[in-house]
Amino acid sequence: MWKHINKLTQSLNKSRLLTPEVCLNQQLRTTFILKRRNAPYLHKKGAEPKRLKPKHYIYNLVEHLDSQKQPDLEVILTSYVEGLGDVGEKVSVRPQYGYNNLLLPGLAIYATPENTKKYLNTDLKDKRSFSSPTVEGTMTILSRMTLSVIMNKEIPWTLEPWHIRTSFRKCGYVVPEECITMPSKTIKGPNMDIENKSFYITITINNQEKVDVKCRIHHWSTGIMERLPHIHDFWKVPSEPIFPEDAEKINSVNKELEEKK
Repeated sequence: MWKHINKLTQSLNKSRLLTPEVCLNQQLRTTFILKRRNAPYLHKKGAEPKRLKPKHYIYNLVEHLDSQKQPDLEVILTSYVEGLGDVGEKVSVRPQYGYNNLLLPGLAIYATPENTKKYLNTDLKDKRSFSSPTVEGTMTILSRMTLSVIMNKEIPWTLEPWHIRTSFRKCGYVVPEECITMPSKTIKGPNMDIENKSFYITITINNQEKVDVKCRIHHWSTGIMERLPHIHDFWKVPSEPIFPEDAEKINSVNKELEEKK
């Protein structure tokens, strides 16, 4: 078989189809640990080894190192990375993500003792301070969402923090009541004049960061005939503010929605 391959390679080289720029032999970084299924015969000392039979060339796969889960890679950030940390912080990430997204772009370096000592003694004036690495991403998500606050159409109510907490829970967010700051003015109902209108609340994260969240009132009735028509993707529909002081914010959001259409 190898004779045929060598002849084929020589013929290709003569025809200039294989050149150093085109043909590249590179070893694959794969390792397989195998074990013979049948042990070979023993031979006497000084004698020639006995020829192996076909059954001695049957192997069982013990371990495939290429498919093993690699340990996390520790790196030191050289610049701010959203969702991970700030300059000089040591973080643990998956090897592929760390190599492609942090080391290659120059956003991090390996956490060697020398690099750790270097960045530990560095005074960074422009360092951003967040209470946790995921705060900025959480603030971005909350600032872009429109929270649907569903209230009763038949029984009188006054909007309180626990209504907001329940609405967040329906969306999959756990927000304690002490983190919710309601508008300065009271919202009461049922009031069809504020149906599908918006207002803002403030969420405090880790007693430090604050973010404004847009909310929208929807009335709900237990009677099927009294229910209002369902609005599909209501967050994509422009709305009006309940309070005049929120008009500037809501108008800017409505403008962005119109541009996306």
